[in-house]
Amino acid sequence: MEEEERSDGHAANTHNSALNETPPQNNSIDEGLPEDFLSLNKSAVEQLSEGLISHYLPSLQSSKLALQELTQNQVVLLDTLDQEISKFKECNSILDINALFAEAKHYHNKLVNIRKEMIMLHEKTSKLKTRALKLQQKKQEENLRQEQQREREIEREKQLTAKPAKRT
Repeated sequence: MEEEERSDGHAANTHNSALNETPPQNNSIDEGLPEDFLSLNKSAVEQLSEGLISHYLPSLQSSKLALQELTQNQVVLLDTLDQEISKFKECNSILDINALFAEAKHYHNKLVNIRKEMIMLHEKTSKLKTRALKLQQKKQEENLRQEQQREREIEREKQLTAKPAKRT
């Protein structure tokens, strides 16, 4: 059993030469290998498999752990990026809000100016109304005075006109 002792992957050539002399059978798992070769080398295959697994398993497990750590780091990084993106969006929304406040202030100033103008126009119209009412009253008084003057003149003319004397 020299092949069990050798773990470098080279099986002893003595068995290979002996196996080559036996004819292959159709019932074997691999048609290219004789059945005796498979039965004789099962323990060697198991040992070689265990050796291969024991050789590569630690590095594969450490690689798996490293990949898991990388995946966790990526998740943390993605979360951090999401937070940063949300901060940028928040900053943009703050800028938008600031622009809205500036626009609101502008329109508020316009409303204040319009209100002042409306108050001033209301005062002017109120003064014009009172002035128009006074003028209308003066006009009516003037018309009434003129009418009274006419009536007086008519009455005076009636008094001044000669009256026929009454015959008695």
